[in-house]
Amino acid sequence: MKVSVVARHMHVTQAMKSYAEEKTAKLPRLYNGLQTAVVTFDQEAGQHVLEIVATGKHKSTFVASVRGEDMYGCLDQCIHKLEQQLRRHKDRVRDRQGPPHEQTMVPQRPDEE
Repeated sequence: MKVSVVARHMHVTQAMKSYAEEKTAKLPRLYNGLQTAVVTFDQEAGQHVLEIVATGKHKSTFVASVRGEDMYGCLDQCIHKLEQQLRRHKDRVRDRQGPPHEQTMVPQRPDEE
C-alpha cells in the first residue's frame, strides 16, 4: 500500500512521519483491497487536526478525521476509526455473499448381484 504524508500550516518531523507510515502500513491486514493512504497533518486555532483518507478497490474510500492536543494521540484515534470502518466494510462484503453451499449427497446404487 502506498502511504503519503502531507502537512498543512505546520512542519512534520521525521519521527511523526515514520510513526504515521508505520501505523497505516498495518491497515491492509484488515482489508486487502487498500491501495493508497494519505495522512494529512494540520493545525488550526491551536488544535491539531489529523485526517486519513484510504482508497481501496472499486472506488471505495474510507475517511477518518480527529481533532486534539496531542498529534500522536490523534493519529492513534484516527487509525482506530479507520480500523472500525474497514471491519464494517469487510463484514458487509462478506454478508452480501450467500451462505456456503451444502454438500449434496449422491444416492448410492444398490449392489447388483
